[in-house]
Amino acid sequence: MHIRKGGDGDVPAVLAMFDSAVNWLVSQGRTGQWGSRPFTGDAKRTRQITGWAENGGMRIAEVGGRPAGCLVVGDPHDYVKPADESELYVQCLVIDRAFAGHGVGRALLDHAYELARERGVSLLRVDCYAGDDGRLVAYYEGCGFTRTAPFTVGEWPGMLLQR
Repeated sequence: MHIRKGGDGDVPAVLAMFDSAVNWLVSQGRTGQWGSRPFTGDAKRTRQITGWAENGGMRIAEVGGRPAGCLVVGDPHDYVKPADESELYVQCLVIDRAFAGHGVGRALLDHAYELARERGVSLLRVDCYAGDDGRLVAYYEGCGFTRTAPFTVGEWPGMLLQR
């Protein structure tokens, strides 16, 4: 696996990663996280991913030369209270379902932790969907994060975690 900095040319691949994840979630009856519509063709989602690419925080994991996952780090989202210390925030993590179970997500999260350390920051935070059966929160806990605070955005239940 190779992790590299992402850019504008990666936007279609990242949209496709989200599409594969949404399709899988829908097939599991789990539409609360990212909805039920593909990201490809959605102008708002395209602008969001393009912004991530332009802001320099996007990282792409490649397996066999193919984009397998995307990580975006930067400042916390507007709906999250900033930490009392310097931090690096995982704004996005998505894995192409074709690479599920291959350790891509864990490798990207470990990469984010190393980026934080390189910047002299000891706190890495992330938030995630905390609805349904809580499997996503458990995933992050399995990657070394601990729960810090539940929150909601509208009716969307979230969990803030830190490492």
